Amino acid sequence: MQAVQIDELELFEGWSQRNAAMRVRAGFPISSGTGTKSTAVVYFELEPGEHLGSHTDSAEEILLIVSGRGEVTIGEEQAAVQAGTLAVVPALVRHSVNNIGEETLRVVGFFSSSTVLSVFDEPMEPFATRYFSTPMIEEEATVGTAA
Repeated sequence: MQAVQIDELELFEGWSQRNAAMRVRAGFPISSGTGTKSTAVVYFELEPGEHLGSHTDSAEEILLIVSGRGEVTIGEEQAAVQAGTLAVVPALVRHSVNNIGEETLRVVGFFSSSTVLSVFDEPMEPFATRYFSTPMIEEEATVGTAA
């Protein structure tokens, strides 16, 4: 059984060098990297005024707002969200989340696949890449290996 306590997660911090408001703390506690076959979970936090950069995901995602107030943009649609709100993000549709409140915005995303590729519009530091996957793809493991 996999059981994860959200407030004990080790979160990584990511940000954009081009846009000071694009900053997030996140972790992927459940994915194919932890043994799941068909689901993945991301947990992330945004401080007031911060936003998760625009990006697409290879799998459908359901966002659950755990606490705080925000604005979610999915494709051309925008909606105000708060604790208890669910939002469905179709696969490969550009989306973003902004914290428009006065407290930390906490969000859990549930994916319909255990391996998810996310492509951001802007590179995420300190990783210097626009591409993230669950689990992270190790470049040295895929380059120059025989099939």
